[in-house]
Amino acid sequence: MIESFLTTTLRRPAGIIAIVVAALAIVVILWSGSDDEENSRAGRMQSPATHDAAHHPLEPAVEVWTCSMHPHIQRDGPGQCPICGMDLIPVRQEASSKTDEESRQITLSPAQKARMRIATVPVERRYPTVEIRLVGKVTYDETRLAYITAWVPGRIDDLFVDYTGVRVKEGDHMVELYSPELLSAQEELLQALRAMANLSNSTVASVRRSAAGTVDAARDKLRLWGLSADQIAEIERSGKASELVTIYSPASGVVIDRNAQEGMYVETGTRIFTVADLDEVWVQLDAYESDLQWLRYGQTVHFTTEAYSGEDFNGIVSFIDPVLDSQTRTVNVRVNVDNRDGRLKPEMFVRAKVAAQLARHARVFDPSLIGKWVSPMHPEIIKDAPGQCDICGMDLVPAETLGYSSVSDVNHGAPLIIPATAPLLTGTRAIVYVEQEGADRPTYVGREVVLGPRAGDSYVVESGLSEGELVVVSGNFKIDSALQIHAKPSMMNSGGGVGGHAHDHGHR
Repeated sequence: MIESFLTTTLRRPAGIIAIVVAALAIVVILWSGSDDEENSRAGRMQSPATHDAAHHPLEPAVEVWTCSMHPHIQRDGPGQCPICGMDLIPVRQEASSKTDEESRQITLSPAQKARMRIATVPVERRYPTVEIRLVGKVTYDETRLAYITAWVPGRIDDLFVDYTGVRVKEGDHMVELYSPELLSAQEELLQALRAMANLSNSTVASVRRSAAGTVDAARDKLRLWGLSADQIAEIERSGKASELVTIYSPASGVVIDRNAQEGMYVETGTRIFTVADLDEVWVQLDAYESDLQWLRYGQTVHFTTEAYSGEDFNGIVSFIDPVLDSQTRTVNVRVNVDNRDGRLKPEMFVRAKVAAQLARHARVFDPSLIGKWVSPMHPEIIKDAPGQCDICGMDLVPAETLGYSSVSDVNHGAPLIIPATAPLLTGTRAIVYVEQEGADRPTYVGREVVLGPRAGDSYVVESGLSEGELVVVSGNFKIDSALQIHAKPSMMNSGGGVGGHAHDHGHR
């Protein structure tokens, strides 16, 4: 029946037209249904960025597909990541005509900011404090050691101090020495005295002067061989040469070494005793290379000991070794400490700390030394003007030559400081995210900055930021990750867009 209908209809021109129109209608209906279904499916897969682009057709943007694990993988359509195999996700890529600052910018909703837990703090100017911890031990002050030596050859007849640790005073007798050479020198003095007495009535002035010169020479010889003025005077008064000569202590202190025994023969220069004045001691500290930038001559050091737990001692840095120990990779730092109460004992272990405030240009800020002049040998000598050290007579040097801040540094103000959690470090670059002021929604811009040294929990900023700007200190990694997903410049990809072709392996 259908065949006869078609045959009859096709014989008429009007029938042919009717069949063509019906066929076209069916095709349009089927095509429209297919588009609706595809659009619906695409709408379900559409990313927020693509949805926004549909509602804002004036913003130039293109849809690209990328891997959430490897953002440098960029595709024109869906697929799998050639590295990890994950499904690619669609993102909206901004037009390349935007400025550098706009390309590093991301805008969030208040809810997104809360979920990302973003926190900011203002950039500020201040002098950050670094606390350096050191360990070391108490030692003798080498400038306060006195050595008792034999000034002439001889035999030790008696040692008045026969063990170490004895405290002696300046002028105490220490050794009784028999010396034939010293005995001969005494006889020479006595003979010169008798000759001068016999020639005192001579009418020849040159003869009297010669006799007096011989006496003076004999006295000087005894003095240079270690006899005191009183001993020489006693020899002249008694008129007798003594077989034994007593050696006295040249300084007060504690006997720390005994190098001779009774009956021992000694030569000129043989060391018999070593006496240490413990009214002032040294504390020798070991500083690592990373600590050297904060240590300065003349700084105050605080330390504690095991013997006096909880009690704080202090001293002044008097020397920083110019040579690094190749074995320990440390530098010796010497501290002068007042010990008139005698509680600090040599070889005691100490734990020390130094607090240094950082100024501009890696200088240490110490208000008490600004514009001052310091002795290069005795750091306790500080004056307001050039001059000489009261102890050693050396010329004073300006404090800024020792690494302290100068008057001009202070006039320029304190350095810019940001928390150590603000910058994202990639070896040669440092990225900081700054919150845009006055934006309708939370907006953050990535900015490359030049950092100075780290001071505790802060960094000094050399350039790239201004005082008062708000920098992100929490959530900055999340912001950076969002920029990477959107193929924008980020911590790992300074140029943004497609990068890392070495990992692409040519798959398309």
